[in-house]
Amino acid sequence: MKVSSIDTHMGNITIDQDVVAQYAGSVAMECFGVVGMANMNMKDGLVRLLKKDSISRGVQVILSNNRLTLNFHIVVSYGVSILAVADNLISNVKYKVEEFTGIEVEKVNIYVEGVKVID
Repeated sequence: MKVSSIDTHMGNITIDQDVVAQYAGSVAMECFGVVGMANMNMKDGLVRLLKKDSISRGVQVILSNNRLTLNFHIVVSYGVSILAVADNLISNVKYKVEEFTGIEVEKVNIYVEGVKVID
């Protein structure tokens, strides 16, 4: 699915939704306190921690009026402040995705699906 098309002097650039989701997921994984992305099985209500090669399934990308809304389903590390993790994730993702795509990020929604104890 096409997210955005940008016209330049050299031609047209089209950015796919999966590319933005993959990039945003990798930026989120770099943030302190984020253990991984979550995939929720609505049928069972179970939360699964996604492997690193499928982190884009934990990110939903919505384009409206040439602005992005990103929804993250994450698992956080036990003992860290969820507010601090969320603030860090929002600022990092907003800055890096806007730099990467050239599209304004209007909103970043974070859904904490679980907590994991790290040894």
